[in-house]
Amino acid sequence: MQSMTRLSFLLLAAVILLAGCATPRAGQDAEALTFVVVRHAEKATDDPEDPRLTETGRQRAQRLAGLLADAPVVAVYATEFRRTRETGQPTADAHHVAVSAYFSRGPATESAARWRRDHDHGTVVIVGHSNTVPDLVAALSGQAAAPMPETEYDRVTRIRFDADGRAHVDISRY
Repeated sequence: MQSMTRLSFLLLAAVILLAGCATPRAGQDAEALTFVVVRHAEKATDDPEDPRLTETGRQRAQRLAGLLADAPVVAVYATEFRRTRETGQPTADAHHVAVSAYFSRGPATESAARWRRDHDHGTVVIVGHSNTVPDLVAALSGQAAAPMPETEYDRVTRIRFDADGRAHVDISRY
């Protein structure tokens, strides 16, 4: 009888521990939809049309993956250019998702509408360019976004939607 009580206690403890692992951490809403929009990392001069990332750029891409290590990343989008794919790849690899392509010259409003339609929870990473990131942020959030100079590589814009569908924008650096 005593071994049965002990076994029941151990099973109950295991269930409680497992339930704790599946519960979102404080301040983290598992059902929230968040877009993380960044510009590609530093690009090389190896190809005028489609350059790769520099070593500094590859390190920045790794920092982005580290920054999002605990985020519930469900998708990574990058333009048709190598530098955006290389920026998003470490994050995609860490979360076992593919880097999906989107057309860099397409209207930001169309891309934003598709991403909002296709995703209702989790973190969606979007890698763009200095001349497209502000428009993408504005289209996703409904709020004006500051222009991005050609020399800026470290802006991270998080657009989180609350339960009422309101966008909350947070800008940081990485």
